[in-house]
Amino acid sequence: MNTPVQESAAPMEKSYSKMTYTHLSKRQSRASFINKLFKNYFLFSILTLCFVLGLVIFFIGKTAFLTFKDVTPAEFFLSFDWTPEDGKFGAALFILNTLSLTALTLVIAVPISVGMAVLIAEIAPKWMKNLIRPILDLLVGIPSIVYGYLGLTILLPLLRELSGESLGDGLLAASLVLTIMILPTICRISDDAIGAVPKKYKEAAYALGSTRLQTIFRVILPSAGRGIIAAIIMGMTRAIGETMAVVMVIGNTPQLAKSLFTSTSVLTSNIVMQISNVEFDSTWNYALHMMAFLLLVISFILILFIRFLGRKGGAES
Repeated sequence: MNTPVQESAAPMEKSYSKMTYTHLSKRQSRASFINKLFKNYFLFSILTLCFVLGLVIFFIGKTAFLTFKDVTPAEFFLSFDWTPEDGKFGAALFILNTLSLTALTLVIAVPISVGMAVLIAEIAPKWMKNLIRPILDLLVGIPSIVYGYLGLTILLPLLRELSGESLGDGLLAASLVLTIMILPTICRISDDAIGAVPKKYKEAAYALGSTRLQTIFRVILPSAGRGIIAAIIMGMTRAIGETMAVVMVIGNTPQLAKSLFTSTSVLTSNIVMQISNVEFDSTWNYALHMMAFLLLVISFILILFIRFLGRKGGAES
């Protein structure tokens, strides 16, 4: 039989439990509302981004393919004759120059960048790492026109003096400027990839009697290979799409580069030099849009390749 005190406490406990339940229910409802709000916001942002990207591809592609009303695909992609005033729209020289410039840039930049990444991640003392990493991060953020200006005022006079050429511009000058631009990107991403190699791999290599050099070349670099390849492709993407710095040092002459000091032009520099001087509804304008569409396609292919490498690496790990 309950006492009078127990009988009076029972309704109070029920009332307290009801208030607590109501309070928790309100918090859960508020949290659920905020979660749904942010979920819908992020979904809207992604869809908006995809929509804008789709519009860019659609309008550039639509204008680009109008080129083939007056020019055959074979002439556009295989001819080296770019004289729009005479109705000649051969873009092969720009495509080859772009590929040559990108290849030369990677040949110079990749060994230096990966070597620096190995130095920072595996060899350098802690104070040096703390000094070099922020500097590289700072170099990544410098606008490309600054690199172009330095190339124009410092690099070109130096190349003229060393080579004896009258101008000094061309593929070599452009590739050196691009090397300085993409070097921090490749170096920092490779540094992160090397740093992500499990410590037990290195310890096992040292336990088996490997030297530091053997451990680096036979264990660490192969283990970080996919990350380093992704870094190289990121650098390549920037090198292919770079415009202003290249315009300032390459010479901007629509001809095939037969030497490192031949004034020439690539896809990006030709577009930016001519797009403002052509009629909108002309084959010349359409051909420039086709060049931009080519750059877009190349960039998408490289990004898809990076995604493929990332998924493959994740699946194997």
